[in-house]
Amino acid sequence: MNEYEDQNSAPSSNRNFTLIDGATPDSPDILIDTERQIQIASSPEFTIEERLEAYEDIFESQVGDTTMTRARNSEREIGLRQIYMKFEGSNPTGTQKDRIAFAQGMDALRRGYDAVTVATCGNYGVAIALASYMAGLKCFIFIPENYQTKRIDEIRKFGAEIIRTPIDYEQTVQLSQEYAAEKEIYDANPGGENTALQLSAYGEIAYEIYDELRDAPTAVAVPVSNGTTLAGMYKGFVSLYRRGKTSHVPKLIAGSSYRKNPIVQAYLKNLPSCEDLSAEDIRETKINEPLINWHSIDGDLALEAIRRTGGLAGYVSDRSMMTFSRMVREQEGLSVLPASTAGLAVLANGYRERGLEPGRYVVILTGRR
Repeated sequence: MNEYEDQNSAPSSNRNFTLIDGATPDSPDILIDTERQIQIASSPEFTIEERLEAYEDIFESQVGDTTMTRARNSEREIGLRQIYMKFEGSNPTGTQKDRIAFAQGMDALRRGYDAVTVATCGNYGVAIALASYMAGLKCFIFIPENYQTKRIDEIRKFGAEIIRTPIDYEQTVQLSQEYAAEKEIYDANPGGENTALQLSAYGEIAYEIYDELRDAPTAVAVPVSNGTTLAGMYKGFVSLYRRGKTSHVPKLIAGSSYRKNPIVQAYLKNLPSCEDLSAEDIRETKINEPLINWHSIDGDLALEAIRRTGGLAGYVSDRSMMTFSRMVREQEGLSVLPASTAGLAVLANGYRERGLEPGRYVVILTGRR
């Protein structure tokens, strides 16, 4: 056990946060439906070809193709004519993070790694732990010790080793990356050599939206933290447009916590690139934690996507996110994480303040029914 590892003791920091990051899947436990494939994919007794085939079957059948429905009741509340809600809660662990977790699990298996590491505040850690478990890979999850995520029990259930750190998330990412280099294990952190793979995995969301609408929507609203999801969707829509599948690339709308995200700050101040915020000024709450960052790892990619598409970005208060999550629950019957409504809130405010043109709008949400 190293100096950062402390799986059983309580955090020593005075700043303990109970996070609203407990997204859960909308579907039954996939371990029941895929038991045989898991046995093959995770066992070294089978050939690598057999393991990859089994793992790919799990990946393709269980991850993605999430529900997208027209939100007619919310349309009336907001005033926009066509709003579609893309609900990522039907992924295995309840968020879009499963898309990149399983893509990297397959990549690690194909390249001969026997272990994976990542830094997390909760949701991504569960996704990586599950993906690693199904691939028969050891998993090391780094979590800042002042984060009291509700998902630790799930991470442990999948056999991952939790390493607590006395530093913030951004520094913990760097520590996990250094650990990967030292131990020669697969680095699943954002901002590393696997960025292209992560962007491609999130690009699948764009393809699924196209499959439903048969063209690109007018705009897509996304909550942003590191910016990876938004940048990946942009890559997907650009690919569709270049291949002649869509008539345009949609505007990308980003929402994040008030004054706690470099992407939104750079957009609003018209900065050429993202600039780090002061770490001392960042304060987590039960609502905003999945969004805040003093350093957005893929922020410049997301900022470029917003500007190239003529999109917009804005801040959202905790109160506003709670209001919109309540509206989605009451009007559409979806219980979503409040933080995931940040994009929806910016879309609604943008429509009222800027008079967005009529069209079809898609909102990305996570959580559970």
